[in-house]
Amino acid sequence: MHVCQRCVSLLLSRPLSAALQHSTRALHQRSHLTLLQHSTRHTLSQRHSRQTWRHFADHQAASPDVYNKIDLAQKEVVPLNSDVHRIDLDAAVHTSPLQEISEEEAVQIQVPYALPPESSTLRPYVDKSETLSKLVQLGVNLWKLEQRPNVGSMLVRLDFHADVAPSLLFLKDLGVEESKLGQLLTKNPFILTESLDNLEARVSYLKSKKFSKQSVAAMVSKAPYLLNFSVERLDNRLGFFQKQLGLSAEKARDIVTRLPKLLCGSLEPIKENLKVCELEFGFRGNEIQHIVTTVPKVLIANKRKLTQIFDFVHNTMDVPHSLVAKFPQVLNAKFLRIRERHLFLEYLGRAQYQPSQPNYISLDRLVFLPDDVFCSEVALATLEDFERFQKRL
Repeated sequence: MHVCQRCVSLLLSRPLSAALQHSTRALHQRSHLTLLQHSTRHTLSQRHSRQTWRHFADHQAASPDVYNKIDLAQKEVVPLNSDVHRIDLDAAVHTSPLQEISEEEAVQIQVPYALPPESSTLRPYVDKSETLSKLVQLGVNLWKLEQRPNVGSMLVRLDFHADVAPSLLFLKDLGVEESKLGQLLTKNPFILTESLDNLEARVSYLKSKKFSKQSVAAMVSKAPYLLNFSVERLDNRLGFFQKQLGLSAEKARDIVTRLPKLLCGSLEPIKENLKVCELEFGFRGNEIQHIVTTVPKVLIANKRKLTQIFDFVHNTMDVPHSLVAKFPQVLNAKFLRIRERHLFLEYLGRAQYQPSQPNYISLDRLVFLPDDVFCSEVALATLEDFERFQKRL
């Protein structure tokens, strides 16, 4: 499209958004330009002349310079079909990055997506996202993460160099093995959104409580959510175990190091299991303390399973509280294994669990020996005999 240089200057003097409005606005401008061209070739009609000179007579006296410029501008008008000063409007008008545009024009702008705009899986993003490709190389299971609400969209928005790399370097410097980073991030991808200041503060707190750097690294590997909790929460949990169980700082530190999940989960199941051990099972305070420090998992064990095992060992096998407290590992064993082996020994007439009686069998030998060793050393039978007995149950 071509217009005279005079008209181009008039268009460029206005905002680009006003000059490139709706198509009807453009047609109106073209009609106006054609009218200007026609006025230079033909004499104005008498009626138009009277209106023009009346307007001119009213305002010429006030601003004669303006009308002189208008007259000169009319003389400079070049016909649209002339080759002189012909300008390509599309080439002349350039959009400024700071210039405002209308809402209609903004809606029509199409920006190519670097990533797929929507997907139910992370697979289409892996090849185009540096963050996801690096996480896959570390061994992160994206399939598991995309099953969790909002985790996939969170990972896509993360910048690898700004968000992910600093957290990975922090964990590696802490002592977390590189081979375990993938498993850790699969369980807790939210650690990538924690600030380094918060992570360093929590590690510093644990070190102030005399946890070694190696212990902290092992705890983070076992309980990936550990560093997501505030210093206040960690301090309250450690204080709870010391006060509730009457433990020294060293013993509380020992059970937490062995089972760091105690600092992450809810305290309600722990309180309930402690009440069960005291009120339902009938253990004394010192016995509970020994059970917990020997087998910390008793604190977070399923209440139904815990009750089932204790009831069978104490009431069916007739094992007193003192022996259960002495060998608390039995409370963390599989109920089916305890039942099958006890019934087999009872069938053979060797179910003897009193230390003062002949042929005494301790609870740890009953539960933790492999089947072949249990048969040959405890039951004094063959493995085939035990397997045939199991089929009869």
